[in-house]
Amino acid sequence: MKILSKYALREHLGPLVFALTALTSLLLLNYIAKNIGQLVGKGLPWSVIGEFVGLSIPFTFAMTLPMAVLVSVLYAFSRLAAENEITALKASGIGLARLLVPVLIAATGLSVFMVAFNDQALPRANHRLRTLMEDIARKKPTFALRPQVINEVSPGKLYLRAGHLDEASDRMREVVIYDLGDPTRRRTIFADSGTMALTPAGDLQLLLYNGSIQEVQKANPAELQRIYYIENRVRVRGVGNTLTRSTNDTYKSEREMSVCEMQHVLADAQRVDAETRQEIRYDLVNAVRVAATGRSARQPPPPGSPGHPFVPPPGLGRVYCDALSRIDPQINAPAQSDAPAPFVLQQHPPSPPSPAPAAAGQAPSAGAAPPSSGGVPQPSLPVGASLAAQAAARAAEADVAVRSLPSSTLVQPAAAAVTLNTLSASVDAAQARMIDNKRTDYTYDVEIHKKFALAVACAVFVLLGAPIALRFPRGGVGLVIGVSFAVFGLYYVGLIAGEPLAQNGTVSPFWAMWCSNVLFAAVGLVLLARVGRAGSTARGGDLGEIRDAIRGWVGRLRPHGRRRAGVAQSSAGPGRATVHPEPIG
Repeated sequence: MKILSKYALREHLGPLVFALTALTSLLLLNYIAKNIGQLVGKGLPWSVIGEFVGLSIPFTFAMTLPMAVLVSVLYAFSRLAAENEITALKASGIGLARLLVPVLIAATGLSVFMVAFNDQALPRANHRLRTLMEDIARKKPTFALRPQVINEVSPGKLYLRAGHLDEASDRMREVVIYDLGDPTRRRTIFADSGTMALTPAGDLQLLLYNGSIQEVQKANPAELQRIYYIENRVRVRGVGNTLTRSTNDTYKSEREMSVCEMQHVLADAQRVDAETRQEIRYDLVNAVRVAATGRSARQPPPPGSPGHPFVPPPGLGRVYCDALSRIDPQINAPAQSDAPAPFVLQQHPPSPPSPAPAAAGQAPSAGAAPPSSGGVPQPSLPVGASLAAQAAARAAEADVAVRSLPSSTLVQPAAAAVTLNTLSASVDAAQARMIDNKRTDYTYDVEIHKKFALAVACAVFVLLGAPIALRFPRGGVGLVIGVSFAVFGLYYVGLIAGEPLAQNGTVSPFWAMWCSNVLFAAVGLVLLARVGRAGSTARGGDLGEIRDAIRGWVGRLRPHGRRRAGVAQSSAGPGRATVHPEPIG
């Protein structure tokens, strides 16, 4: 590495470390502040709190690293331009590209590192963090209780049901407690309201108001004893005194899976979608054929069955996993999780065999299928064809089959109506499965693209930040903060807004996640082309020049109207003008 490349990278290293530390600390403190209520007052050891903080860092780091890259690029290049180092390099015959290339290569290396980090480290940290939060929630019953549900407070001994729960104040209303701890009696406690808290010894203290106690002795079940109270204290020992850690939690959401695990779920969803489309095509041709001829069509084998492999459509996740599978064949193994599986297609039962042909002129018996005429070929339709197009094609096919059969083989209109009603119900059910399956497809596809888009943003922000810093070198810290907040806001608003649009099918998952990268990369390349022109200068300006530039852009967008000055073209002849002075006052 040459001296100039080392110098450029060294100028970025300090601002990068500072910005990464500062931004990660701010977002981490914000996240901890939101969850501080679930950690305070539970007697948690410092090791558990430290683990919670440590597991909260990875997903924060994944968001702040692209931010830190932009901040470091803005600060370093604006300082180089403000101190005339860029001018000195140009005077020495060294172009801007010579200084930008090593920074861009380093940012590309960070992007590759972020791809591996988002694929392997981040999902594991998210899974452990969710499991830890659930374990902590179980330590304090208020956070583990659910309203309108009978919750087990003490295993096999005490059950509690509350109509309303307030986690902030530990307040309960419409409380019912089932006490099964004493085998000689059964006691039920009712209360209008109450509070719960943990004692330093780890016992659960219940303070109940305005209720009654009903007790039934097993020795004399015909007698019911009822006691009314205004205030009642119930103490349950051994609740929440230890933190029980889960070791067999296999459920994983899309943010807790690696790219290849999500790709496996996505491929299953695409396979089931292909099976559902094939089922709709079969139902259409089978209903028309049964209505016209009384004969069932032969059902083709589903995709993915032996002899009929299913090949998922190409995608970013598939390309990535295929490349990794060359290194480790176990990469494409099925995900061991309880992720929501796509609907399983229920195959139609096989058609009954056709009876022996009837004698000439003899009508077929009731319920018997007419003789086979050799079958009609079933041309395959494209997967994207609409249901109406499929129905029209199958109807034309059935019409050809009907014309080739004698009139005695046609079924009755009532049987045809029953067949069409069954077809409508089957198509509606298949369409519902396709909608739910597409929602799963979009959810995992969006998460795959998001992992790569956030990683590539490191290189995109170099292309965007360098020309802005060179154009306005005297902007200083104000330029760095202002441009950073503007770019961060636009970028992450694009990600947040694109995710629901992609999950609803309004926008493709690719464009929902990559639109911000494409837009900022295009703007950066245009600005770099303007900065790198021979007649351009790196002198730049300050924030005032930025303000003037924005005013100029807004002025160009305004429609051109008539001048307010009193100069108008005269109709007396070409080249003459009549001056109309404006009134004063």
